[in-house]
Amino acid sequence: MYSLSMSGIGARVVRPNRQQLLLLLFTMLLLLGMPDALAHAVAEGDKGFILESSGVMLLPFTYLGAKHMITGYDHLLFLFGVIFFLYRLKDVGVYVTLFAVGHSVTLLLGVLTEISISSYIVDAIIGFSVVYKALDNLGAFQRWFGYQPNTKVATLLFGLLHGFGLATKILEYEISEDGLIPNLIAFNVGVEIGQLLALSAILIVMGYWRRCASFWRHAYTANVAMMSAGFLLMGYQLTGLIVS
Repeated sequence: MYSLSMSGIGARVVRPNRQQLLLLLFTMLLLLGMPDALAHAVAEGDKGFILESSGVMLLPFTYLGAKHMITGYDHLLFLFGVIFFLYRLKDVGVYVTLFAVGHSVTLLLGVLTEISISSYIVDAIIGFSVVYKALDNLGAFQRWFGYQPNTKVATLLFGLLHGFGLATKILEYEISEDGLIPNLIAFNVGVEIGQLLALSAILIVMGYWRRCASFWRHAYTANVAMMSAGFLLMGYQLTGLIVS
């Protein structure tokens, strides 16, 4: 599945043309212009709601969880990389479930045990996960080291890290202990709903794209653009860590 796809892209790599380079530049500029609220953080308006909320509020927290996933382009970039060469829904389900399990465990564990990690470090690692997946799709590890890492284990591990990222943000906003567990569960359910909605849209687009002759011609550039975006996210967060 993965190995066949990656060897395929290695066999069909072409030199990027002017349009592909423009696409790469546009992706980089788009990411640089995106506000913090649309990254892994919680938007300022939602922050105020979390600070003021008390008691069990299932629907609002479900909505917040879904909104976070749909607007969290770091999550979406990683998921895009994960399913890039997955053609069977069964395989998509396996990898997305592993990511969801990892994300859910550390989100709940991080908040309930108050494990706090610098959000800059966590978000930089999330940026690295995007870089890793792009390199994996390009078959870089096989060419460089003659070894293919276990993609299922990597997906689970990065899911755990993504969950810690959001747990750190929620801890910063001092969510009320009144109704904490039900609200966290509702938030996590919302995250998974948002993930399914975003994933459905990505799969529809990918399904049409794969039928085009241009898919293999542009697959290399798409993954290079994704890798560049991951590096930009890493640089942005590490810069924030240094100057904070």
